[in-house]
This record gives sequence, C-alpha cells and structure tokens, in this order.
Amino acid sequence: MADRLFSRLGELEQRGTPVALCTVVRATGSVPRHAGSKMLVFADGSIEGSIGGGEMEGRVIAAARQTLAEGEAKVLSFSLSDPSQGDPGVCGGEVEVFVDPIGTRPTLIVFGGGHVGKAVIHLARWLGFRTVVADDRPEFASPDAIPDAEQHLVCALSELPQRVAINGQTYLVLTTRGVPVDVEGLPALLDSPAAYIGVIGSRRRWETAAAELEAKGVPREKLDRVTSPMGLELNAETPEEIAVSILSEIIRNRRGGSGEPMRHSPRAKREARAS
Repeated sequence: MADRLFSRLGELEQRGTPVALCTVVRATGSVPRHAGSKMLVFADGSIEGSIGGGEMEGRVIAAARQTLAEGEAKVLSFSLSDPSQGDPGVCGGEVEVFVDPIGTRPTLIVFGGGHVGKAVIHLARWLGFRTVVADDRPEFASPDAIPDAEQHLVCALSELPQRVAINGQTYLVLTTRGVPVDVEGLPALLDSPAAYIGVIGSRRRWETAAAELEAKGVPREKLDRVTSPMGLELNAETPEEIAVSILSEIIRNRRGGSGEPMRHSPRAKREARAS
C-alpha cells in the first residue's frame, strides 16, 4: 500500500497536481485507524485512501485543503470521547494527524521556447520553480532544446489549460512570437486561476493585441490581468538579462516586495538625527 501511495505521489508531482498527504502519527486507545494510516487529499476535496472516515476524516479533509492553499504543514490533534464537547467521535481514543502539502512548489510555464524562453526556464529552475515549457513548434519544446524544463508540451497556446494544471501558484510567461499568437491563445488563459500572466513585447505590441481582443469581446477587466510588457525596468538586452527582469517581477509579486532599491546611507541617517 505504501509503495503504491508513494508511486502515486510521484505521478502527481510530475503532473504538477497539488495534494496533501495526511498521516496518522500517533493513536492511543480505541481509534478508527492506527499510526501509519495515510490519505491523499486534493484541492477539490476528493481523496484517495482513508484515515478512518466519519467526522474526524471530514475535519482532516477541510484542514488539508487549507494547507494546500497556504502551503504550510500542520499537526491536528483529536480526542474521540465526547461529541457534545465538539469531539469528532465516541471511540474513546486520541489521534494526531500530520498534514503535509505536497506539490505546492510554484510552477512556471513558459510558452515560446526561443532564446528568452530558454533563459527564463533555466533561471526559474535554479530559483526552485517547477518548470514547464510549451510551444506549438515541436523543435522549440523538446528536452534537447530546453533541457532545464521538467515537462515539455507541444500544443497551441489555447490548449494549455487542457494540457497542464493551472492553479493559484502557477506563473504564465508568454514569450510568444507575435500578436496573432497572443490574440488566438490568451482568452483560454484569462479565466484560469494563474497567479501571473505575462506577455513579452513592447507597449505598442500589447496595445495592438489588447485592442484586437476587446474587438473579439474579451472584457477589459480580464485583459487587466495581463502584465505586458512584463518584467522590471533594468534596460535588459540579452536573453539572460531579460530573464532576470521577468523573474524579478514574479518574485516581487510572490513575496509582496516593492521592487525599490534597498540601498541605505548610515551617514545620511546620522545627519538627519543631528539636525
């Protein structure tokens, strides 16, 4: 059973599917399941395995969904004695369950495996992101072309939501080759829960694409989800410098930073105090 479960976890990690592993770590007295019992809980509340069923399992499922949203593990303690006092059962024992969110590593998906896309994938993997590259041209989305990607997809931009899981910890970086690709593919992404949707190019390019999308009926509030041009202003020129600019913006958004320089002058502070 344990072997099958860990094999299943490997499959889910490869697909980028977040799941919480719930393990009974301590059980005393009369309890539904004993130490070592395991259950997988998915973001939608569906499960694989069981730690005993009933009210206690329901509470664990709710807590597991919360850990998936927050990305932090927790230990849950239950006394199964007196439902009138809020206990989830009458077995008479005590149970502790460790809830560990697995696969909540943020995912960065690059569509467009050219020079910039390759550099973004390389830097993102070094930064700890799960990396996915996609392109409608097979030669730009192969392991040989983009060796730092953990997953390679050959598909149209509009097909991306059907080919890979997109959730609140997914960052979409579109290093596409022109306005027609953006206009055709973006509508399918704007309803996704992605944390970031960035499109490469100049302001004029994005203004052109946005106007065409509005003419097709895409509401302005959806278009406002798009960051374009993407990245922080660094006067970047090379693909590697552009990748630093893009990932800097994503890190700022993830961590809640300001993007302002952190330079500090102790002398200026001392002079201000003296005046």
